[in-house]
Amino acid sequence: MKKLFLKDIAKNLNVSKTAVSLVLNDKGDENKISQDTQQRIIAYAKKHNYVPNQLARGLSRGKTETIGLIIPNISDTFYSAIAGCVETRAMELGYTVIFSSSNESSEKESKLIKSMLNRQVDGLIIASTQENQDEIKFLQKSKFPLVLIDRHYPEISTNYVVVDNFGGIYKATNHLLSLGRKKIGFVTIKSELEAMKQRLLGYQNAIGDSRGAQNELLVEFLQHTNFKNQMEGAIKKLILTENHTDALVFSTHYLAHEGLRVLKSLNVKVPNDVAIASFAEMAAFDLVDPPITSVLQPVKEIGKTAVDILVDEMKDEKMIEQPHKKKVLETSFVIRKSCGS
Repeated sequence: MKKLFLKDIAKNLNVSKTAVSLVLNDKGDENKISQDTQQRIIAYAKKHNYVPNQLARGLSRGKTETIGLIIPNISDTFYSAIAGCVETRAMELGYTVIFSSSNESSEKESKLIKSMLNRQVDGLIIASTQENQDEIKFLQKSKFPLVLIDRHYPEISTNYVVVDNFGGIYKATNHLLSLGRKKIGFVTIKSELEAMKQRLLGYQNAIGDSRGAQNELLVEFLQHTNFKNQMEGAIKKLILTENHTDALVFSTHYLAHEGLRVLKSLNVKVPNDVAIASFAEMAAFDLVDPPITSVLQPVKEIGKTAVDILVDEMKDEKMIEQPHKKKVLETSFVIRKSCGS
């Protein structure tokens, strides 16, 4: 994605850079630029998807004191909590936040990035689909303040704030093994997201490192768009066949929630028949019977850290030239009755 600059428009239309700037900032009439020239400039800018050069921080309008936040789904309890923490910290520092959801669509995410830039936000916080390398590289090259949260691109150097996904699942799986559970199943989303890859690795390594386990990997991959319909088949395959798993680890809270519903419908008792642990949790996980053992993510710290890193760069352009800040936050592990004893 090649960035179009004012000088490019001026060169191609054989007009001055000043004229282009005045027209695109709605100052053509007051500076007596002809209607024909104004129309040519505007038409050319629209045709070539010109984005105002907010990235260069040189527009006469100055800073907008706004932060753009793009997350996969605002209705997801985890991301809505993140959004709330980002907004709280931003307000403390004198910024407002514009929220948008990508719905896990890379195309929508790309459009949202362009829309945020057009609205002249001072910086962006993105929980990316990890399918928009070009847009992220463009923002990096343009030295636009950016922080990725929850997900990042291993092949692109950026600021990011993530959690120890590997360690969280490793702890959960290892805990079940320490309780004598021998055949532990793992239910996850079929995904190229780095976070999901790390959680799968955490499960695999915990099983591999355990001398007492049968070293059998029992993994069910579900489609993100169809996991509710696929959950029953996955649970039956893991529990009601020759697999006879005696424990299940769910890679996300919403999978655990749906898995619990299926287990109840099949009259499978937790934890007597099967122990349960989940990465992340929903609000009711400590209230259901039995309460669910969960890996907890430091939501407040994720939001606060992301905003602090971003605001530092927005206030001081020299910070953008410094090495990127890469924060991996520790999870905590809450043991409840769903694992038995």
